[in-house]
Amino acid sequence: MLWNWYTVDSCFISSTWHITSKGKFAGSCIGVICLVVVLEALRRMQREYDRFLIKQAQAHADRIHSSTRENGSDFERSPVIEANQGLKDQDNHVSIVRKSSSPMSSKGTTLAAPLQYKPTIVQQAVRALIHMLQFAVAYFIMLLAMYYNGYIIICIIIGAFLGFFLCSWEGIRIVNA
Repeated sequence: MLWNWYTVDSCFISSTWHITSKGKFAGSCIGVICLVVVLEALRRMQREYDRFLIKQAQAHADRIHSSTRENGSDFERSPVIEANQGLKDQDNHVSIVRKSSSPMSSKGTTLAAPLQYKPTIVQQAVRALIHMLQFAVAYFIMLLAMYYNGYIIICIIIGAFLGFFLCSWEGIRIVNA
């Protein structure tokens, strides 16, 4: 395939996607932009679902913490969870601190020991479904780019900008060292 700037008489993916007018080509360009925005929305959905799962795990840890505190157990709420309510680290860890056996930092404060959270089979199936949709949409976009049509590639880039702008507008966590 060669780089091209064809508009009318272009054909993408299958013979049914044959461009016969400038209006159809404009509609195809708008559709490609929307498709890339959908990909960014799926990526955001994955992050939000993971955050939801972590919040559930933190709520469960809170329930365990409150019941063990009432029973005189030696578990204490981690300042890491309190400071970052609803956030997770890179490995999806929820932290709970045990007072008696936790290591101490150089400042004499208790360090949080991470407790790994593993999603249930249904939660993992939902995560896998979202990933599959991301993969399929990304692959379809890649196939469109492989036609080397300059207008379609520009639309993919515009869609990536708009998708990231709209779907990744969230707070950025700053950690003091």
